[in-house]
Amino acid sequence: MTDVVIFGAGPAGLFAAKELAEKSDLSVKIIERGKKIFERNCPATDTGECVNCMPCDVMQGVGGTGGMSDGTLNLSPHIGGDLTEFVDRDEAYKLIEYIDSVFQNHGAPQKMYGKETPGTEKLARKAAAADVKFIPIRQRHIGSENLPEIIHSFQEDLEKKDVEFQLNTEVEEIRKDHLIVEGEKVKSDYILAAPGRAGAIWFSKQAEKLGLKISHGAIDVGVRVEVPSIVMNPVVEVSRDPKFHIRTKTFDDFVRTFCTNHQGFVVEEKYENHVGVNGHSYRSRKSENTNFAFLSRVTLTEPVTDTTAYGGSIGNLATTIGGGRPLVQRLGDLRHGQRSTQNRIDRGHVEPTLKSVTPGDISMALPSRIVTDLKEGLDQLDEVIPGVASNSTLLYAPEVKFYAMKIAVKNNMETDIENLFAAGDGAGLSRDIVNASATGILAARGIIEKAER
Repeated sequence: MTDVVIFGAGPAGLFAAKELAEKSDLSVKIIERGKKIFERNCPATDTGECVNCMPCDVMQGVGGTGGMSDGTLNLSPHIGGDLTEFVDRDEAYKLIEYIDSVFQNHGAPQKMYGKETPGTEKLARKAAAADVKFIPIRQRHIGSENLPEIIHSFQEDLEKKDVEFQLNTEVEEIRKDHLIVEGEKVKSDYILAAPGRAGAIWFSKQAEKLGLKISHGAIDVGVRVEVPSIVMNPVVEVSRDPKFHIRTKTFDDFVRTFCTNHQGFVVEEKYENHVGVNGHSYRSRKSENTNFAFLSRVTLTEPVTDTTAYGGSIGNLATTIGGGRPLVQRLGDLRHGQRSTQNRIDRGHVEPTLKSVTPGDISMALPSRIVTDLKEGLDQLDEVIPGVASNSTLLYAPEVKFYAMKIAVKNNMETDIENLFAAGDGAGLSRDIVNASATGILAARGIIEKAER
């Protein structure tokens, strides 16, 4: 019997396994349901020919959603979650520096974007004049094509430390003292649930069955915006992944930018019951466009509070309207209340980088309040980044961030069920690579502390 079973081989699971392997004698197994990364939509699949933009055959599911992103590391405890919920500020920054060093040891580039970049103050001042808040932070950009090699190196290092990987394997159910894995009972002294963002809906159902204390926080719903890269050049020279926070005029709702991919590609993302969109940015392969997520924060109150189910229903509706593919619409068409057609897309000034899409009307998929937030927010952002809200700007839908369900955990990341720990985005405890990694480390430390009693 394995001492610790981790399900989910994303950043939380990997860093937890590293901590356990290096600082304890506990045996560790990671169970991961993922398949080869190339089975996801990527720019190469548009032509049906691999152009070797990334070594897709290197990795089979290891890395999670974070491993299939553009690999931007936000080196702040307050972006992508709030580590200070679990540790004090000094310890939070120590964890972040350690996580950053691990990625560098496995091949992450040395170049850093940060608060001291020339132009930061000027951009913040321009944003403030438009009633937009710009948040400068330190960042490291790995690049989508480099992530598989880095994660593969990470995996090899863990295997040398006797961590066992069981890939392409589905965890069907969590019980109080064991897991059901492909019909078989799997027992261990400790279980770490790190299902990742793609497993958030499934995990929320498991948590309810187990009677775990959960809370339903806000969820982010919106679109992926694509513009000519020249529009974003002045901003990304200051901040690789700029964070802009906006309060909309009509509803006073919170809207934000997220995951900017300069000269990158929009990609399809498959969830359990629907499709969505995300973005990739490569260090060696460039497009003429830049894309970023533009998201409206949604909070539900009594009697309905399940924001995870709400986000899933939006995703399902958009997938139905798109015929199983993401929707794309010109901003000008959205403003004029008309659906986009392929002819209208072709007449615009932005050529889509994601070809497997359905031109349509996102206002039929997203609630009207969110559509209003997105249109007003883009108009405000246009005062900071001229051209970002042009009629030719492309909007891809849906982009839904599933981290609304939050598992109640102690400071050691243990749930109400003894010896069941949780970490990462899928448990609602983080919202990015760095914070997910940190919660994995904290969970591992909690397990070690219990095991040594």
